[in-house]
Amino acid sequence: MLNKIRVRFAPSPTGPLHIGGLRTALYNYLFARQHKGDFVLRIEDTDRSRYVSGAEEYIQKALEWCGITPDESPVHGGDFGPYKQSERSALYKEHIELLVDKGRAYYAFDSTDALEKHRKDHEKKGKTFIYNWHNRLKLENSLTLEKEEVYKRLHNKVPYVVRFKIYDPEHESEQYLIEDEIRGKISSDLSLLDDKILFKSDGMPTYHFANVVDDYLMKITHVIRGEEWLPSLPLHLRLYDAFGWDAPKFAHLPLILKPSGNGKLSKRDGDKLGFPVFPLEWKTTSSPGYKEQGYLPEAVVNFLALLGWNPGTEQEIFGMDALIDSFDLYKVHKAGARFDPEKNKWFNQQHIQQLPLGRWVDLCKEVLVSKGVAFDTKTLISVAELIQNRVVLIVDIWEELKVFFEDPSAFDELAVKKAWKENTASVMESVVLGLEKTSLYNSDDLKNLLSDIAKQHQIGMGGVMAPLRVCLVGSLKGPDLSKLILLIGMHATTRRINIATSTLCK
Repeated sequence: MLNKIRVRFAPSPTGPLHIGGLRTALYNYLFARQHKGDFVLRIEDTDRSRYVSGAEEYIQKALEWCGITPDESPVHGGDFGPYKQSERSALYKEHIELLVDKGRAYYAFDSTDALEKHRKDHEKKGKTFIYNWHNRLKLENSLTLEKEEVYKRLHNKVPYVVRFKIYDPEHESEQYLIEDEIRGKISSDLSLLDDKILFKSDGMPTYHFANVVDDYLMKITHVIRGEEWLPSLPLHLRLYDAFGWDAPKFAHLPLILKPSGNGKLSKRDGDKLGFPVFPLEWKTTSSPGYKEQGYLPEAVVNFLALLGWNPGTEQEIFGMDALIDSFDLYKVHKAGARFDPEKNKWFNQQHIQQLPLGRWVDLCKEVLVSKGVAFDTKTLISVAELIQNRVVLIVDIWEELKVFFEDPSAFDELAVKKAWKENTASVMESVVLGLEKTSLYNSDDLKNLLSDIAKQHQIGMGGVMAPLRVCLVGSLKGPDLSKLILLIGMHATTRRINIATSTLCK
């Protein structure tokens, strides 16, 4: 089906996947799913000097964690493989020879020293050396050497690169009009561009060449990528022209900016301000990823989707299906999107609150098991329901759970100073006696009991509730006090009061 939408995410395995790259993958995935098309994962590993072991597996795991599942990839296979550029060398060799035969590319034998000499000569004259139409016929390449000499050098394996003849002033206009799906029409001056290297001296293609060949052979219809590739668009479109191929449509996404809005977001910003910039922990970094810091994958997907795009409505909370239905590539912004780590936490809290109770209870259960805490399922369900609206990050679950399953190990000094008065010990003794004598069935029973004790000691309800909370929780923060008491039971409640009283009255 030739008209089927096909997009690709083509990262290089040079390290962990930055959230900027993850957003690019997400936008490609949403666009493909919305149009019933294909989402392809291709690993662009031609630069072997920058290859990092484990990076490819990291990329695949990060996409999997976020629910961004490729239709075709090195793992999933497909009809247009191989999906690693390092396994497609024969295809690149075939196509570079085709360009040379058509006169659109040429062999360049210039040594590093010779090129450096040209650069210095230009600098002395106040000029910048560019290997292009100005001087290509003055340099050592197959455009200036005799055919027999070129053949001889190739046969003798003299080092060379293959360069692209990007502009011919005798037959072409300098101004080259290109179009981007997000940014509209853009004019480029071809006379200012250099004859880019397409094939390196190590026999490997450059990113630019392999990228275009692969996109064509894999029938990619839309190339959705980061803004940093916009300057390369004229080169890529010229390569399509040179081959006589129809080019895909291009869309360049805005940058993700620092929280200050000044400059591109980097790992250094995350380290400095204490937030992740990778979806998963990377083996060589000391900081965890979003998963390890307690973010739900659906929350990460949600806030990334809104970094550079919005549906034009007030809606902010989206699941993946809703994003697929709502996403519109043509509503992606041109300007950079400021990263807001606090808003990201808010997104996570909203998604936690929307979790089905069964999944939420399972998450709480995992925490208790990891802590070696005994529990019964009925109590856990009640506790989980009570704390669900209080948790911001998954790693916070234990802080909210532990007050129901463990006695306080310490008492906050400021809370004690504020809540513990001269007669507080006798008030707490009255609470213990009242609990031992009274059967409590609901919150109203408890409130009536505490109200009677306040009247008995001629104090306000705060004089009972505040120190009681300190006894049970260790601070003035925590869940609804009556619900806490009913869940932990009278025995645990009186034990905690007695421990706190004996500790704080020393």
